[in-house]
Amino acid sequence: MNKPFQFKQFTVNQDRCAMKIGTDSVLLGAWASLDHNPFSVLDIGAGTGVLSLMIAQRSNAELIDALEIDSDAYEQCVENFEQSPWGDRLFCYHASLDEFTNEIDDQYDLIISNPPFYSEDSKTNIPERDLARFQDAMPFQHLLGCASKLLSENGLFSVIIPYKEEQNFIQLASDFSLFPNRILHVKGAENTPIKRSLIEFSFIEEIVKHSNLIIETERHNYTKEYIDLTKDFYLKM
Repeated sequence: MNKPFQFKQFTVNQDRCAMKIGTDSVLLGAWASLDHNPFSVLDIGAGTGVLSLMIAQRSNAELIDALEIDSDAYEQCVENFEQSPWGDRLFCYHASLDEFTNEIDDQYDLIISNPPFYSEDSKTNIPERDLARFQDAMPFQHLLGCASKLLSENGLFSVIIPYKEEQNFIQLASDFSLFPNRILHVKGAENTPIKRSLIEFSFIEEIVKHSNLIIETERHNYTKEYIDLTKDFYLKM
């Protein structure tokens, strides 16, 4: 798990990051809409920096900022940015979301986040992993409040969360005038429960576009929809 993760156009070192490359980040990085041609992008809770790197590959955004509070993950994120083909467009801040929100005057056309969750799970006694995984490190309400301040008027905020948190998250978002525009429900296999919700928010209230994605037909046999979404990144797709 500590080996570098090789994508088609970039490599991610992850030996100093509590949370390794996983399906959630790749799904969000591939799914987040770039139709509005964002000039500036913010990745909240960057970890390895994989989301920022995916957006750099997919877009012409000139400013891609990442935010990471953990020291080791921050250093690794910077390293991953510097060795990528897009190092001149990528920058990582070592700060808490509070500090960043209070000090930065800029607003962003796209904000992406694979936030900590598993609030109900028992902690691991590994502080870095707990910080990365547990919602109390970045409560959803806090994330939404800061995102609403940092998002430009016509910007989009895209996030991946557990499906069971979806209604609560959407309700919290409405308190900050953020409304869902697109929702993708993800299942591991056809006969399994919905596991994840990918939600795109904006300040514009409109009819929500719903879609579904099944990852596998059987173990390591991926659906066409999943391959189409991720083939620009995974080596074996």
